[in-house]
Amino acid sequence: MSIQGVHLISGEDVSGQGSLRAINPSSGEILEPIFPEASSENIDVAVGAALSVHEERAAADPQKRAQLLEAAAERIDAIGSEITERGMQETGLPQARFEGERGRTCHQLRLFASVVREGLFQNPIIETALAQRQPLPRPDLRTRMQAIGPVAVFGASNFPLAFGIAGGDTASAWAAGCPVIAKGHPAHPGVCELVGRALQEAVRDVGLPAGMFSLLQGESFDVGTGLIKHPGIRAVAFTGSRAGGLSLWRLANGREVPIPVFAEMGSTNPVFILPAAMQQRGQQIAEGLAGSVRLGVGQFCTCPGVVVILSDENTASFKDELRQSLCDEPVGTMLHKGIHGGYENAVDQLSARNGVKVIARGPAGDDVCGVGASLLQVDFKNFIADPAMQGEVFGPATLLVECHSLEEINDVARALEGQLTATVHATEDEIAELSSLLHLLEDRVGRLVFNDFPTGVEVGESMQHGGPWPATTDSRWTSVGAAAIQRFLRPVCWQGFPDGALPEELRSGAVGMRRIDGAWQEFGNS
Repeated sequence: MSIQGVHLISGEDVSGQGSLRAINPSSGEILEPIFPEASSENIDVAVGAALSVHEERAAADPQKRAQLLEAAAERIDAIGSEITERGMQETGLPQARFEGERGRTCHQLRLFASVVREGLFQNPIIETALAQRQPLPRPDLRTRMQAIGPVAVFGASNFPLAFGIAGGDTASAWAAGCPVIAKGHPAHPGVCELVGRALQEAVRDVGLPAGMFSLLQGESFDVGTGLIKHPGIRAVAFTGSRAGGLSLWRLANGREVPIPVFAEMGSTNPVFILPAAMQQRGQQIAEGLAGSVRLGVGQFCTCPGVVVILSDENTASFKDELRQSLCDEPVGTMLHKGIHGGYENAVDQLSARNGVKVIARGPAGDDVCGVGASLLQVDFKNFIADPAMQGEVFGPATLLVECHSLEEINDVARALEGQLTATVHATEDEIAELSSLLHLLEDRVGRLVFNDFPTGVEVGESMQHGGPWPATTDSRWTSVGAAAIQRFLRPVCWQGFPDGALPEELRSGAVGMRRIDGAWQEFGNS
């Protein structure tokens, strides 16, 4: 499948003017073709087609939506080698990473197909009429979850597939019945076009209207701004930097009719290492921590950027093990020059903060965007006094925060801003005596990890990938796993309607699990 350098709008290839080209971050080679910049007219057509799909309830049939998600997975798998080849050129990521990420992407799509078929998160609730109730009768009330409408999805740079235009945001929006207008990431527009074409073909395969999916390309802020401000857009999904997420959030809240922005904006994912665990497993923890920081060249939103330790006789050897494992060799190639420059800048700024000391900075290697890891340290008092030290350094860097008592460790936890994750390394005896630490962390994170590392986010029904502000714009939701569908649904109550006029799942003979007059009941096909 050749890459044409076009938008994919409501089933059509649409060309235009532009100057966007992808750049190989390893060699600096400029890649063909040129990609167009989406115009306001392109946005109007894409959103208009999506709005028609929504208003006509064309994706209301859950079986159709499940088929769409499965067809998308099949189409992406069918061009897996082409996606990998182009992706390696555009991102510098290795073949194994692309193949693994494609597997995760297709797993997400198939997971949401099963969620749709099982009716999870639809939660039909029925309260039948009580005409004789005193002092007032009760009308017939029936509530279901309804698709919110067209969703603008902004693909991430660090996960071109799993958090890209076919990632969890698109999968969950489609599962909810929402059409998607995807904004391709300018760092890998070729991958976006290949994947977008697979999604476009999946829509066609199952006979849904073409407006169920569109892809808009472009590198200017005007494209994203125009998309968010369009009155037909009903929600936004974003994974990326805090600056980018807050910019979209402000735009959406500044509209005449504000809309929700589900933005995952990263965090420093603090790791707390308690004394007995360090004594018993110090070398193992240091090696695992270094591997977690280096994973994906540190370009994971769950990269552990802060490590909180209690200074004692084991601290020096732990630091030395961590320094060697983390900084002795180049880490790899960052995704593009912007991220590479941002990492170098952020490390320089952090190292200049009051009380921060650089323990080591590793060699960068020969690639254009090659980078080495960074290990820094600071005393807990300086860390607590300076909130800027909690800013995410997007890349392979971590800051050791040294405490001198368990009370000081709790003080650090108390000072933390919202995080995606927090990790505790401890013995079972230690953790049993530190419920206060766990309570503090639970208030500040979306996921707590015990004796492991935060990188690696399982895709399933139990995962919570979100957290209090500023990790995300709303800690009640997850962007990974089955529960992500809830972001794009809202409850609607139908009062007093005759059975034949009700949505299918609210009718008296509907199949499935429903709550009726205060009790759960399941109705089968027989």
